[in-house]
Amino acid sequence: MEFSTRGGRAEALKGQCLLVTAESGGKLGAAARAVDAGHGGVIAAAIKRGDLTGKQAQVVSLADGATRIVVVGIGKSAEATEASWLKAMRAGIDTVLASAARDLTVCLDGHPVRRRDATWYASQVAQIALQAAQRPDHMKSKREDPPRLAKIAVWADGEEAEAQVGRGLRQGEAIGHGASLARELGNLPGNVCTPSYLADRAQALAKDHGLKAQIFDEKAIAKMGMGSFLSVSRGSAEPPRFIVLRYQGAGKDDAPVALVGKGVTFDTGGISIKPSGEMDEMKYDMCGAAAVLGTLQAVAQLKLPINVVGIIPATENMPGSKATKPGDIVTSMSGQTIEILNTDAEGRLILCDALTYTKEKVKPVLAIDIATLTGACVIALGHVASGLYSNDDKLAHELLDAGHAAWDRAWHMPLWDDYQQQLSSNFADVANIGGRPGGSVTAACFLSRFTRDMKWAHLDIAGTAWVSGKAKGATGRPVGLLTEFLIRRSGGDRSAAA
Repeated sequence: MEFSTRGGRAEALKGQCLLVTAESGGKLGAAARAVDAGHGGVIAAAIKRGDLTGKQAQVVSLADGATRIVVVGIGKSAEATEASWLKAMRAGIDTVLASAARDLTVCLDGHPVRRRDATWYASQVAQIALQAAQRPDHMKSKREDPPRLAKIAVWADGEEAEAQVGRGLRQGEAIGHGASLARELGNLPGNVCTPSYLADRAQALAKDHGLKAQIFDEKAIAKMGMGSFLSVSRGSAEPPRFIVLRYQGAGKDDAPVALVGKGVTFDTGGISIKPSGEMDEMKYDMCGAAAVLGTLQAVAQLKLPINVVGIIPATENMPGSKATKPGDIVTSMSGQTIEILNTDAEGRLILCDALTYTKEKVKPVLAIDIATLTGACVIALGHVASGLYSNDDKLAHELLDAGHAAWDRAWHMPLWDDYQQQLSSNFADVANIGGRPGGSVTAACFLSRFTRDMKWAHLDIAGTAWVSGKAKGATGRPVGLLTEFLIRRSGGDRSAAA
């Protein structure tokens, strides 16, 4: 799918398909009125007939000769929010994708969400289109016909607006493709997306986008002293992999930002086995790893002037005869010993060694880990916001702001020492669980013990990485948040000049 800006007079816009918006009561903005005037008043006629009311997410498809005009209702402008506007735009683009149209021009008519500019709107159009066009049918014997829509232009009124739209489309396309990669990987079944498969995809990503890849096998992982990581992989016939990807967009001596993604390609819970209901969704336990790969792809596409290192510990968690047992004690790469009271609290066991590696070998300016870590976070925040923890308030606020800007939001959770006592063990330095109270908090507190002297944040995406039910599938979050954070951290993208 190709994206571009389009200027000129709105009255003169032609093409296979035009998309405009209408407010409640059939109120039209300047661009929609101009399009209507250029097409014989078909929109005004639909309003007069009562076919078009402009209520939120209403979609009416009209025709003027060879041009299809799709009008999307956005409700009352005074009540518009990001969520309502995105829902309306998705409804409109879904209608276009279901048609025979091969090209579409979207007219951004004013800013119903007042705090957003044309850059944001254009970015969201690209992301919505790429998500709506993606089909999770890779494993079906008969796949759906792909959408015919191949080109999307966003119309802008004037040079300043065109510049904003162009920037938004570049960023939205990169984020959209990165999120599509994360969704694709997340949706693959566990018998396909194994640790070795993830490593192969990381190497392919490196080859396609000029990254450097390092893959450590089980023997190398053991040599580095990652006893905590290996305690999770012991029960599986699938060998673990430790993946390191490097993107260099800044000076060789510039310390990188590290992104550490949990890559449990299937999580049975191990000996502390999970209930069978919805266990199939545990293929999504590698969505942190998928988000790291998707973000690195977006960063490379935008050619951001920043260094980024992606670190992915990849394994299965299975109840084999060699599997770790509740009560076992292991030694992490940091030298700290861990009493494993619950083998289903395995994400923190692989992340703690990955974070120690990050601190000692990568020496980043900051590190962010991304993990489908705790069901407790879903109870606390539901499926809207990711949980955010950090040992640095400034970093936490940067991530919160980036998430709000990208509309991929997080919520700042406490990381107080008061919770650490729940992780006390009579037999080891730390226990891997702290009981039911504050389960997401104590998981983050566990990780914090391995990030001392390193600026670090933790994103618990257990509630936001996928959706259940009829629309089951990976979401691609938080690729948007992370990419926006890195765009801001680097000072912008260089893709336009490439």
